[in-house]
Amino acid sequence: MLASPDYQHTLVLEPTPDTYGSWWRVSSTPWGGWHASFGGNTPVEILAGFTDALVHTPPADEPDIWPRLRAAGWTYERDDRGNEHARHPDGITTMERRANLTSDHFAWTADVALPTGLGGHQRLWSAYFDDRTPRHLIAGFAAALIDPAPVSRGRYDVPHSHLVTQVERGAQGEQLAAAHDARLKAIRAAARRARRSSPPAARPASAPTTEATRSAARNR
Repeated sequence: MLASPDYQHTLVLEPTPDTYGSWWRVSSTPWGGWHASFGGNTPVEILAGFTDALVHTPPADEPDIWPRLRAAGWTYERDDRGNEHARHPDGITTMERRANLTSDHFAWTADVALPTGLGGHQRLWSAYFDDRTPRHLIAGFAAALIDPAPVSRGRYDVPHSHLVTQVERGAQGEQLAAAHDARLKAIRAAARRARRSSPPAARPASAPTTEATRSAARNR
């Protein structure tokens, strides 16, 4: 588990035998906060679109998700209840904001599923966001979802390889390691800038103080 320096957000990874379950969970810890979850097969680049937005300073204006998807060629529908639904041209990937059948509480979901040929679908991965999730975080996820840039994968590490085109090019070996290191440095710098621009938050009472920690260490 990871916790933000102000103890306002947590990131938990709990792998389960079911790769389609909620392996990754991100939430805000104050009472009445928000939460999001991602299945084990969620591509790391798409998960990073959400977590990268989490460590950046929120924009002044709340972004609208649907125009981004429509600009990328997705179809968009809205019904009388306010449910919204967008689908990628390939028919495999969908994103929607829908109310529960028994209430007006909305939630966001993204699904990638292949038709089985028997009228059903085989889910590859999914993501969930409750409606309190800040829109700039969902926008970061959506931007990564529609990003056409190629991603790096091992030749035999791609499930459903008939859906993708693989070519031998791009960074290799030490270049990949250097790019990963540069990315970590950029994210840490962004997190420091966000902390400096945010008002100081009180540490929770449950968090041990430095003096208490030292005292416990001396008594062992």
